[in-house]
Parts: sequence; C-alpha cells; structure tokens
Amino acid sequence: MMFYIAKFLVKIAFLIAYRMKTEGRENVPADTSVIFAANHRTNADPPIVAAFSRGRHSFMAKEELFTNPVFGWLIRNLGAFPVSRGKGDMGVIDTSVERLESGSNLMIFPEGTRSKDGKVHRGHTGAALISAKSGKPIVPVGICFGEKLSFRTPITVKYGKPIYPADYVDNREEPNPRQLVKLKNRYMEEIKRLVEGDTEEKPAESKSGEAAEEQLND
Repeated sequence: MMFYIAKFLVKIAFLIAYRMKTEGRENVPADTSVIFAANHRTNADPPIVAAFSRGRHSFMAKEELFTNPVFGWLIRNLGAFPVSRGKGDMGVIDTSVERLESGSNLMIFPEGTRSKDGKVHRGHTGAALISAKSGKPIVPVGICFGEKLSFRTPITVKYGKPIYPADYVDNREEPNPRQLVKLKNRYMEEIKRLVEGDTEEKPAESKSGEAAEEQLND
C-alpha cells in the first residue's frame, strides 16, 4: 500500500513540476515482470520511471542516497535497495532476481553513473546477467529532456520493445560472458536510439566482435 501511495504522490509532484509525456507504453509486456534499463542523468530518474510505469518496481541505489532521511524514505517506499558500488556484491544479483520472480519490475541504469552531457555512454552487463538468470525481458527506456531540469521542463519517457534473454543466452545458470555482452550491446543500442534518435552510421559487424572482446570484463 505504501508503495502505491508514494507512487501516486510522486506522479502528482512530477506532473506539477514538469511537462511529462510517455511514448511506447504499449511495448511493456503486461503478463510478466520486466527489467527497465534506462539512461541516467539525474537522481530523479528512478522515481520518474517508477511513477509513470505500470506495477511495482524495485531498483538498486547507491548506499549514499539513503543517508538523507526524506529522500531515503521516498526511494525505499518506491522499491529501492542499497548497493555498494565497486564491491562486486553477487548478493545484489540474487536480490534482483528474487524481486523479479516475486512479480516486481526491476529498474537498472546500465551506465552506472549519471551522464553529464546528456548522451548515452558505455553500459555494463549487470542487466544482461540478471535478465539471463531470471529469464525476464529487458525493456529499454529513454528519459529525454533538454540540457537541465527546471520548472516545467518537458520530459518524455520512451519505452522500447522488450528484448528477451533467450534470444541471446543459452544457459540461464551459467551465462556465457560473450553472449551477455551481445545482449548488453543490444539494449544499449536501443537506449541510445530512444534518447538520441537514429544515427546514420551503423557499426560494422567485424568491429562489434572486437568491441565485445573489449567489454567482457564489464
């Protein structure tokens, strides 16, 4: 109950503060929990996605965000759970899978840190690993606005079509790292398209293999 009260209050607050718009909500599967993989520009991104998407949500948040009592209360009630960056805690992966299996959607920001120039940067394979282990699809999300947020800034939340892990990963128990990279590259390309639009230049197939090798340790 507290989640839905917090979600309602946050949605009203954002509708007052900004000119909110959504696109592609029909792309989100209604018959399963999903992983929302979004670009990251501000601390407001998790509440924005949670408030304007269906169902319950969980998301990882750096433990420092919980030190502010008000903001910590808000994000906890919107489904956040703390994570210590740089410690490689596999318990976070288990918690994420458990929440998905319990019916809660999961929100992930694959870039790992906020983008300062508004562009989508290199992502990590965490979302791919969680998707592979849970069998849940990834829905790419683009949070789009101008240079900075201010009162009544137009914000558009764009949802891409779901990406299913079975199309990329053969073994759920022990996912192949190269297959995880291919899955990661797919959702990062889609997030970039949602945020920045289609680009004229497409990477050559031969180069994508090299990029995969470089990113195996993400």
